[in-house]
Amino acid sequence: MAKDRCSKVKRSNYINRKDCIKFYMFELPNKYFTMKKLILMLLVSSACFTAKAQFEGSKQVFESPKLNTEKATHKLVAILPFSTKISYKKQPKGFSAEANRDQEKTMSKSIQSSMYTFLLRKSTDYTVEFQDPDKTNILLKKAGVADKLDETTKDEIAKILGVDAVLGGKFETEQTKSEAGAIASAVLFGGLGGKTGTGSLTLTLNSGASGDLLWRFFKTMDDNVMSSTDVLVERMMRKVSRNFPYSK
Repeated sequence: MAKDRCSKVKRSNYINRKDCIKFYMFELPNKYFTMKKLILMLLVSSACFTAKAQFEGSKQVFESPKLNTEKATHKLVAILPFSTKISYKKQPKGFSAEANRDQEKTMSKSIQSSMYTFLLRKSTDYTVEFQDPDKTNILLKKAGVADKLDETTKDEIAKILGVDAVLGGKFETEQTKSEAGAIASAVLFGGLGGKTGTGSLTLTLNSGASGDLLWRFFKTMDDNVMSSTDVLVERMMRKVSRNFPYSK
């Protein structure tokens, strides 16, 4: 070993000093560099696991005994605008109830659109087709029920839309930190402090013929300042996929 030979340099004039140079310049630094790299990798892996666990939260799945029989006859399914509620643990300065309602309406349509985009992108994985949300929303508006979905039965909605089933849901979030605060935390903690609140997302599938609930998926999750509705739906559907009624 170079290290052993280096320890004898002072005791012998016959030792090749190149071995010492090689050890101190290359072997020793590489040893510690590898250890630093390993520690860094462990820290990053731990952080990623923690972030993933925080987002995923708990989930619940319900399937009606009628599900398998009914879904076999389904060909076209509509995706409804999601019921959305945005609240604050501590109300921000300058809070406007009207602006908050507008934000909820925007997010409602945004989740609906993101859901359709996700399902359309993976259309070959499903046994049914999904109605374009633009058509869905126009038909609901023409029927005068666009703002009264909670007052209309699912079979009535399905009849208006001309579909075999309706996929809907609810998204609720409680904001615990401002975006500015989340961004500051993200900078200080290397992107690990960007959580701005907690939330829950529920997906429901109702029969177009009877309006009965056929399937329900509920999941809690952490919201992030950098998350869009596309990211929200993408992550949720990855967990739903193995339980999604129309998966082939």
